[in-house]
Amino acid sequence: MKKNQSRRDFLRVSAAGALGALAFTQYSCRNASKKAPASVVVDPKTFSLGLQLYTIRDAMAEDVPGSLMKVADAGYKYVELADYADGKFYNYSPVEFKKLVNDLGMEILSSHTQVEGAGVTMDNARKMAEDHAILGAKYCLQPWIVEEMRTSIATYQKMAANWNQIGAIMKEFGMQFGYHNHNFEFATVEGKVPYYDVMLAELDKDLVVMEIDLFWASKAGQNIVELFNKYPGRFPLFHMKDMYTNEAPFYEVIKDDIAPVGEGVINFREILAARDIAGMKYMVVEQDQSRDNTIFEDINKSITNLTTKILV
Repeated sequence: MKKNQSRRDFLRVSAAGALGALAFTQYSCRNASKKAPASVVVDPKTFSLGLQLYTIRDAMAEDVPGSLMKVADAGYKYVELADYADGKFYNYSPVEFKKLVNDLGMEILSSHTQVEGAGVTMDNARKMAEDHAILGAKYCLQPWIVEEMRTSIATYQKMAANWNQIGAIMKEFGMQFGYHNHNFEFATVEGKVPYYDVMLAELDKDLVVMEIDLFWASKAGQNIVELFNKYPGRFPLFHMKDMYTNEAPFYEVIKDDIAPVGEGVINFREILAARDIAGMKYMVVEQDQSRDNTIFEDINKSITNLTTKILV
C-alpha cells in the first residue's frame, strides 16, 4: 500500500516540475532511513509439537535440566519420555519430573514404558499407571517387542491379550495405552502379518491405540495413507521421522538412514492430508540417531521444517 502511494506521489511531483521533484527527493531521503516493519515471527510452540526424549538420551543421561531447556528453547511444547524405572522418570519422582518440565513451559504428553515381552502382572501395570497418572501423561506406550516374542503368531496374540488388560487399567487412571511400531511387525510370520492380522485385529481399539512411526512403516514398504483409510481413527499419535533413502522393503535395523524431518524423502504433506482420517491428535518428533552426531541441531531442523514448510 505504502509503495503504491509513493509511486502516485512521485508522478504528481514529477509533473509539478523541478521544485516538486526536489521536494519529493528530500521526502524520500528522510523516509529511507526508517526501517521496514519486521515480519511476524510465529512461536513454534503454537504448533503443539512434541519431542521423544529417546532422541537426546545421551544428553539426558548427563544433564536432565539442561537438556530439557534446550528442547523448550527449540520450541517444542510436549515431551514424550523414554526412561521409566523403579517408579521414577530419569531418576526423578513423578512429581519432581513433572515440575521440571512444566517450569520450562512444556507439558508431558506420553511415555514409552518397559513392558516385558512375556507380559506384566496386573499389579505391575497398576503401579505403572499410578506413576504415569501423577506425571500427568495422556498416553502410556509399549515401544518395543523383544525378539523371542516375535517368533510366532501365538506369541503376538499373547501380547495383544495382555495389552488389552493393561489398557483397561490405564483407562481407570484416565490414560490411554498404546503401541509404537517399528518395521518388523509388517514382516510375514507363519503366513500372517502381525501388525494387521494380530495387532489391528485383536487389540481393543478403545483400550489400545497406535502410535504410527512414519519412518519404520515407510521402511517396511507400507502405504501410510492406505493404512489410515483401512483403519480410520486408530492412530492418534504420529512419530515424525524422515529417511534419507527410499529403498525396497526390508526388516533390518537401519538407523543410520534416519533424517531430521523435512531433510529426507518422506512426503509428509501427503500423509498429513489424511490425518483426520487417521484420528491424529499429536505429532511427536523422534530421531533414533544423528548421522552427523549433531542431534540438537537436528531437532532444531525438524521443528523449523515442520513449522515453516510442512505445516503451513
